[in-house]
Amino acid sequence: MLSRITSYGLNGLDGYSVSVEVNIENGMPTYETVGLPDAAVRESKERVRAAIKNSGLYFPNTSRITVNLAPADMRKEGSIYDFAIAVGILSASQMISNDSVCEYVVIGELALDGSIREVCGALPMVIDAYANGHKKFLLPEKNAAEAAYVEGTTVIAVNDLKQAVDFLQGKIEIKPYLPQPWNADTAKCPVDFSDIKGQHSAKRAAEIAAAGGHNLLLVGAPGSGKTMIAKSLPSILPKLTFNEALEITKIYSVSEGRGNEHGLMTMRPYIAPHHSASTVSLVGGGSKALPGEISLAHYGVLFLDEFPEFKRDVLEALRQPLEDGVVTVSRAKAKSTYPADFMLVAAMNPCPCGYYGSRKKECTCSPSQVQRYQKRISGPLLDRIDIHVEMSDVSYKDLTTQSGDDSSETVRARVEAARSVQLKRYKEDGILFNAQLTSGLLQKYCALDQRASQLLENAMNALNFSPRAHGRLLKVARSIADLEDSENIKYEHISEAIQYRSIESKYWG
Repeated sequence: MLSRITSYGLNGLDGYSVSVEVNIENGMPTYETVGLPDAAVRESKERVRAAIKNSGLYFPNTSRITVNLAPADMRKEGSIYDFAIAVGILSASQMISNDSVCEYVVIGELALDGSIREVCGALPMVIDAYANGHKKFLLPEKNAAEAAYVEGTTVIAVNDLKQAVDFLQGKIEIKPYLPQPWNADTAKCPVDFSDIKGQHSAKRAAEIAAAGGHNLLLVGAPGSGKTMIAKSLPSILPKLTFNEALEITKIYSVSEGRGNEHGLMTMRPYIAPHHSASTVSLVGGGSKALPGEISLAHYGVLFLDEFPEFKRDVLEALRQPLEDGVVTVSRAKAKSTYPADFMLVAAMNPCPCGYYGSRKKECTCSPSQVQRYQKRISGPLLDRIDIHVEMSDVSYKDLTTQSGDDSSETVRARVEAARSVQLKRYKEDGILFNAQLTSGLLQKYCALDQRASQLLENAMNALNFSPRAHGRLLKVARSIADLEDSENIKYEHISEAIQYRSIESKYWG
């Protein structure tokens, strides 16, 4: 007997249909899996045989079993076809009617006792399957929470093979999985903006960065609050929209060990890799070309603490994603493109000991040590960071006084107001916020009067800014104007934007 079960595979963030064909006939007892299977797929025969037997179901030991995974010219990887293969064998053995299962897409890994384990990438596979006309899915229960958010689908969540067979035989009824109501208001950030003591200029810079989606560099002595500002940034960024949450969850779904069994993400990501991270872990890669930390930070914050301590090649790998908002990972057997539209927040000490320029503690570094340390950040990378802030020492008075500063909720309201202005302004241009402005759009939306233009020209000549820095200055000034609900960029907006690039000449000459 022959049976056909629809399953799905994954290539990066894109799913593709896999037809699991099982043929059982008389002959010498064998079990063959064809269709370019990898080692994990070939090993599935042992998992499937044990799972069927341990579920109290019939396995045709005395027959010749051939499992074909079509299309045969695409390599099949992983254990995601176990469940479909088991259902195909039971259907070909006439334990399940093929008509009852042919309308379902079946995805899942089998344990030896017959239980069905979650798999990576369920959400992008379901999205692609639904786009190609499939509406019913048999999935592991832990994958059902995210998959059920795809509107128009019927997701049946099962715990084990016996339960799935009883459902397909009509012995039991399983109601479609209903997703929990999604609400971004439930997200909680561990650090509130009002928790940060002092550092009013740095907090102002963080608000501007959030309003325009700009990259931010924080320079200051140890303990000055750099990490707290970075951790608080997700709390002042605009709340996630449903479509943004869906896109972020897709990335986490394909990342091994990063899936969200409770459904869609409700808070913007905050990713803080250690400075010993490799290029592959940051950008993405490996044999399966999986997403890296920069993609996991999509629509959120990528915080690089101890910025100069990262390896040079790791930092230089950030240059292209910072410009394009996407990263393409190419390997011998896989090539995938992942979104990487993140807000970079970098923090560093001004010197190896951390106290260069401090009023509280004397620096013990030689001038050559300070220079070598600062030069670890290349000019091209520094050019791509819009706002540079030098953080001062925090006084005892700041630490012990109730600051009365605005809370994250108050700051977020101002940021969202500025972002709404930008959404309206750029609705015909295909961008969302100021940091995405192209050179052509800069001329259209960032025109300056004569006084502001003269100030910018003087700054460009005095501080030797590059053409890229010129564009980023205009973008920051546009964000400052939006926070003040000003239609035009004024002299004071340009002046403040220049202030956020002035430490470049102090530290990097």
